[in-house]
Amino acid sequence: MGKLWRRGAGIQLVTLAAVFGTTISGEDDGWTTIHEANRCAIRGECGKQSFFGKQLPCPDNGLAKVPADATRAKLVKICGEKWSEGPICCEDAQIEALGSNLQSADNLISACPACRENFFNLFCTFTCSPHQSLFVNVTGIGESTSPKTPIVTELDNLWSDEYGSGFFDSCKDVKVGAAGTTAMQFIGGGATNYTAFLKFLGDKKPLLGSPFQINFPRPAGLEKDGMQAADPIVRACNDSDPAFRCTCVDCPGSCPELPALTKQESCHVGLLPCLSFAVILTYSVFLLLIAIMIGGHVAYRKHSRRQSERLQLLQDAAPSDDEDDEGDMVHNAGFLDRPQRNYRLNSVFEKAFSRLGSFCARFPLITILVSVLVVGLMSLGWINFAVEQDPVRLWVSPSSAAAEEKAFFDSSFGPFFRAEQVFLVNDTYSSGPSPVLSYEILEWWFDVETRVQQVQSSYGDRLEDVCYNPTGTGCVIQSVTGYFQGDLKEIRPSNWQEKIRDCAESPVECPPKFELPIEKNLIFGGWDKSGDVIDSQALVSTWVVSNHPEGSEGEARAMAWEKELKNLFYNVSAEADQRSLRVSFNTEISLEEELNKSTNTDAKIIVISYVVMFLYASIALGSTTLSVKKLLNNPASALVQSKFTLGISGIIIVLMSVSASVGIFSAAGVKVTLIIAEVIPFLVLAVGVDNIFLIVHEFERVNISHPDEEIDARVAKALGRMGPSILLSASTEAVAFALGIFVGMPAVKNFAIYATGAVVINALLQVTMFVSVLALNQRRVESKRADCFPFIKVKAAQHNGSGGYEAEDEGPIQKFIRKHYAPALLEKKTKAAIVVGFLGLFAAGLALIPEVALGLDQRIALPRDSYLISYFNDLDAYFDTGPPVYFVTRDVNFTAREQQRQICGRFTTCATFSLASVLEQESKRSNVSYIRGGTASWIDDFLYWVKPENYECCKNGPKTCFEDRDPPWNVTLSGMPEGSEFLHYATRWLSAPTNTECPLGGKAAYSTALVLDLEHNTTPATHFRTSHTPLKSQDDFISAYASARRIADGISVDQGISIFPYSKFYIFFDQYATIINLTGTLLGSALALILIISSLLLGSLSTGAVVTITVIMIVTDILGAMALFHVSLNAVSLVNLVICIGIGVEFCAHIARAFMFPSRSVLEKVPKNRFRGRDARAWAAMVNVGGSVFSGITITKLLGVCVLAFTRSKIFEIYYFRIWLALVFFAALHALVFLPVALSFVGGEGYQDPDGEGGLEEDLAARRYRALIPDEDSGDDY
Repeated sequence: MGKLWRRGAGIQLVTLAAVFGTTISGEDDGWTTIHEANRCAIRGECGKQSFFGKQLPCPDNGLAKVPADATRAKLVKICGEKWSEGPICCEDAQIEALGSNLQSADNLISACPACRENFFNLFCTFTCSPHQSLFVNVTGIGESTSPKTPIVTELDNLWSDEYGSGFFDSCKDVKVGAAGTTAMQFIGGGATNYTAFLKFLGDKKPLLGSPFQINFPRPAGLEKDGMQAADPIVRACNDSDPAFRCTCVDCPGSCPELPALTKQESCHVGLLPCLSFAVILTYSVFLLLIAIMIGGHVAYRKHSRRQSERLQLLQDAAPSDDEDDEGDMVHNAGFLDRPQRNYRLNSVFEKAFSRLGSFCARFPLITILVSVLVVGLMSLGWINFAVEQDPVRLWVSPSSAAAEEKAFFDSSFGPFFRAEQVFLVNDTYSSGPSPVLSYEILEWWFDVETRVQQVQSSYGDRLEDVCYNPTGTGCVIQSVTGYFQGDLKEIRPSNWQEKIRDCAESPVECPPKFELPIEKNLIFGGWDKSGDVIDSQALVSTWVVSNHPEGSEGEARAMAWEKELKNLFYNVSAEADQRSLRVSFNTEISLEEELNKSTNTDAKIIVISYVVMFLYASIALGSTTLSVKKLLNNPASALVQSKFTLGISGIIIVLMSVSASVGIFSAAGVKVTLIIAEVIPFLVLAVGVDNIFLIVHEFERVNISHPDEEIDARVAKALGRMGPSILLSASTEAVAFALGIFVGMPAVKNFAIYATGAVVINALLQVTMFVSVLALNQRRVESKRADCFPFIKVKAAQHNGSGGYEAEDEGPIQKFIRKHYAPALLEKKTKAAIVVGFLGLFAAGLALIPEVALGLDQRIALPRDSYLISYFNDLDAYFDTGPPVYFVTRDVNFTAREQQRQICGRFTTCATFSLASVLEQESKRSNVSYIRGGTASWIDDFLYWVKPENYECCKNGPKTCFEDRDPPWNVTLSGMPEGSEFLHYATRWLSAPTNTECPLGGKAAYSTALVLDLEHNTTPATHFRTSHTPLKSQDDFISAYASARRIADGISVDQGISIFPYSKFYIFFDQYATIINLTGTLLGSALALILIISSLLLGSLSTGAVVTITVIMIVTDILGAMALFHVSLNAVSLVNLVICIGIGVEFCAHIARAFMFPSRSVLEKVPKNRFRGRDARAWAAMVNVGGSVFSGITITKLLGVCVLAFTRSKIFEIYYFRIWLALVFFAALHALVFLPVALSFVGGEGYQDPDGEGGLEEDLAARRYRALIPDEDSGDDY
């Protein structure tokens, strides 16, 4: 294939003859002294300039001559019928050389008749025109080696600007499908204008180009002394003559207009998204209305006060002593408003939980042993425990289109190749990046790449054994060393800069061993400002390694070699440091290894986080009965009243629930993901600890109010009250998590399965096993035995009654809530301010939602000190090439003519919007399509391979394949192979080498692009390769995937065939096509079910709605915080949002239930004449469970979350620490501030506390509890 590109680069040799020795410069007028019609400037071949050189023409200013018939026939065959008569200025040997060289060009440009006509016309005219002297002037003469005869070494070739420009325009977009680039890269050295194009054709390059110098000066000022610029008819690629018109693939002017498409822009009002603007406007109007209402209310109050003052002059405002006495004799107003209704469902649940509590407390050892046995049996599934680490199977549903398409691609064409890449960067100085290239650095880098080729794996493999080698001539290595085929001897200190510049400008002239030209954007970075590759700030080297099916020996061998390569790169990095340079690198195995390293690093932080929560929960459980006052008065009591063992038991139950859940679902074959391992224990602990606090605190209250009852009766009462609350929170959380089971993404689905199981099992163990432990602990307390050491009896501990409790006030948190916080919170002005403030917070969250980005930058998932971070930074900064993308046809039979027309692009009868044509047009609007570069169209290259004029391609013996075919090969597709004949020639084509003689052979470029089914005469799978634009951001990747999907779907619909796009990164970005809708559906469904369940269990639709709205506000504010904290939406954050729903319910459910079923004993202590109705019940709810919510949920979670701030992993810092910190803050804020206020406004009508239905006995117990509240808490204190 290397000869092909050299030949392609040397197409400009078309007229050239021999090489020779010394050069004699001509005078100003040159060696062509006469410029007139019918006179030549050069003719024939006069020898070589060196032994290995090529024949050069003779200077000949004589008249044109009529050729022999045989010579004429050769010229007409090559240059066309217009040369069928008249004299010419060339001879037989020149015509043969001309034909040989033009044939190489024809293989590249024949698909565009206009370009071919102009190219052939220029060189045929230059070589053989009878008026040659009019536009050719010989300016340099040398002497041939033998015999010593004059030969031409330099000349001026004068062509009009119109022809030069038209010639370039007709060829600049012609594609070379196999190379995925334009023919201009080969015939013009990548020229961007016609002067550079002609210069490339004429520059002297003895080995790869013209053997003598042909100058193409601009004609202005040179048309003198009889010279005239040649100006034949130039054909445009969209010429009006159908014989010369090129197809859309090679000529944008021939393309039909695609439907208009603009880049999707979100709605904005100025700089603000429309949603943000609407929210801000709405809230501003709301504030204005509130201000008007407050102003009106103040004015009305002033007017009423004046009226009241007048009346007071006529009345005695002082109350009588009798009225005071009467007020002291009755209950306060809040208690008079206590609910009188019963809610049957709640009564059923309370009785059920009371019975369960009584049983567990009466038979604690049996309950504990059965619980441990059941959990142990469930945990046997750990035998089948497995962690899913494959990112593909982790983030992509196996039934998703992306997963199915990847599987189809891999099975049809083989797995995508593996890439090993390294950047050498000069940015270690404080002054900033500087040029990296010098001869010494090149010398060292040549040595580095030599060592890479010598790297040997544990299997004994070297690079040549594992590399991708499609041509069989060399491994695919894209590096600056490839310009010199890895041989340092090709450059010297004196010429290395010039050689690199030449190769970068015309890579076709410096082919690597694998024979495909290396574009400068692939190997140089940071040279854009100066435009000179010598100023590059980075060198890029890429080694392509063959890939193999997962789990195969081939994959294992490749990975073993990559492991050794990584070790070498570590050493190279140290060598670069010594040269004040920096190396960053990536191997195919690097990312998964670094992600696993991140997990191992985070494990320590996670464990510390759990330990902190364990210790806090264990200590805080005894906060009510173990106060500072008690410690000072009777330190011995601390040993008995401590609940450290009880707390540890609660934590063990949490871990048992996690173990049981993992065991059950591992046995069912559900793999654990890293998210599950890191999140589930935290989640269950967060939920479980709160329930433990509620049960313990309620039990403590029952101990004070009913100290004379048996322990099992007290436990039954406590669980009867708290059981329905636990049921409410556990059921809503379980339902919220369970919805994730219906999501196809394994990371979300598996999390939902394990989380649901763990939450349900944890709730069951809490109302059974923990209750039994609680009963045993109470027996220990009442027998004055030390906590943690129950065999030690503490006789000095004070004792008061059968309950073992002294008359002790509440814990400090509950006292603060009762005396200060709740009364202040429920003041009218405070409530109004809270509603306005929280609606503003909600509006801010809504306004920020449009700013939440999509994606997950892989740098975030890595440890902070990972070497891959600098690699990905360099990839963004210095690699200006997009990833390849394949448009794959599936189950389409291209042996039929109709299907061939649906995909071809270079034939006149191809469909207007065929696959090849659409891809070509999309590449012209890359700003919205993200497609750039030519398309490797196998169908076009294959059908041109059988073209009979391509003499060295398809042959049947001495003849070309379709030489005598009827109908003949033509651009209408008539006469092309179909059916079994198509498969016969396609099979031959796929094994045909790509070489100088036939660059259209399919072996190198298309050997894996087609799947041929010879048995059923069909083509089940093929692909068309093109490239994306450089993709720098997550938004770029997401948009590129969406655009490719749009293009493929459009072609599929238009042509009625199955086409899908495939690129290696698509499978990771498929989630973003649906994640917004998925997030809305998942969260919306969870909230709807929360509304239904909470309304049912609370017995009030309005209270259920308040709880649901509060959770909505919490999640909305968290989404707003995600925008501020730069947390993007992806599968990880979606899991966390589901967690936010569940935890948000946990914060709210207990307060809502305490509001609907207020405790009689607490309700009786509502401040006199201050709160009534809903206000009174909101006060009672906060006093009853507010302390548990604060100490049991808020503080526990806050301590655990704060530890995560010290993680080394960015993904934990961003997606766990930031979101969970926002969750704890907003959930606690809404549950402890907004929810009580909202319930006081619109909460449902409450129900009678079943615990308060015991008549005289319960009333006396309640009075006993009230009597324990110190006198300092009288109404006057409020």
